[in-house]
Amino acid sequence: MAERIDGKEVAGEVIASVKKEAARLLKEKGVQPGLAVVIVGEDPASQVYVASKSRMAKECGFLSAHHELPADAGEAELVRLVEELNADPKIHGILVQLPLPKQIDAGRIIQLIAPEKDVDGFSFVNVGKLGTGELGTAFVPCTPAGSMLLIERVRGKDLSGLNAVVVGRSNIVGKPMANLLLAANCTVTIAHSRTKDLPSVARNADILVAAVGRPEMIRGDWVKPGATVIDVGINRIPAPERGEGKTRLVGDVAYAEAEKAAGAITPVPGGVGPMTIAMLMANTLTSACRAAWTEVPEF
Repeated sequence: MAERIDGKEVAGEVIASVKKEAARLLKEKGVQPGLAVVIVGEDPASQVYVASKSRMAKECGFLSAHHELPADAGEAELVRLVEELNADPKIHGILVQLPLPKQIDAGRIIQLIAPEKDVDGFSFVNVGKLGTGELGTAFVPCTPAGSMLLIERVRGKDLSGLNAVVVGRSNIVGKPMANLLLAANCTVTIAHSRTKDLPSVARNADILVAAVGRPEMIRGDWVKPGATVIDVGINRIPAPERGEGKTRLVGDVAYAEAEKAAGAITPVPGGVGPMTIAMLMANTLTSACRAAWTEVPEF
């Protein structure tokens, strides 16, 4: 039976470290990390995500700034707000919650965020730094960064000689995940919907990362014995056994099957999910440390 990688536990350790370092930064430099979260419209899921991020920022001792614009807000209004936040020395991280309404060009807004405050790691500057191995000055997208910490707990920081397969090629998870694994000396394959014989490609992986958004697509017989399996997917599927209209959360990996072969595996929920917000806090603290010209902590 595979080791269950507890994302809640690791995320808790990251948050504890962030709280400690934020207090030190305030005491020694008089700098309080500041995170601004911007939401446009009233999408229920986005409201939940934004509330949890703002709440965690406050718990970490950050200045938490919440900006809410109506669903019919124009792009110019959001541009002005982002430019104001870019210029505000009290704000070290800016997060614009996606998706944005159709009348707003999300790509333009993302690239408008100052790279040094882009704690989501989506700007071309940070994407380029990650792609060229400049991890020391890059902001890495939070979900891949958190996934990497979970992998390191099982395999260590140096992954030399290991084969890694990332199933999914999104700009938010798949591509940055592959770059992180490459930087750790893995031999990396990016697989996707057009990959021929995907099961056999997956079976070659010592580290298998699933990020496709398809419920339980990765079956147990796709997993190499002893592999480390990181399930980034979070999908809600019908659960009639719980009652009419009920649902449950599953990942992109068929957990019950995969844990029989894997050496270690993340559950859904409770695996990668908690790490995403934890790494957002870590990135914001990092930005504040850089702005204060002080040592950046490692996580």
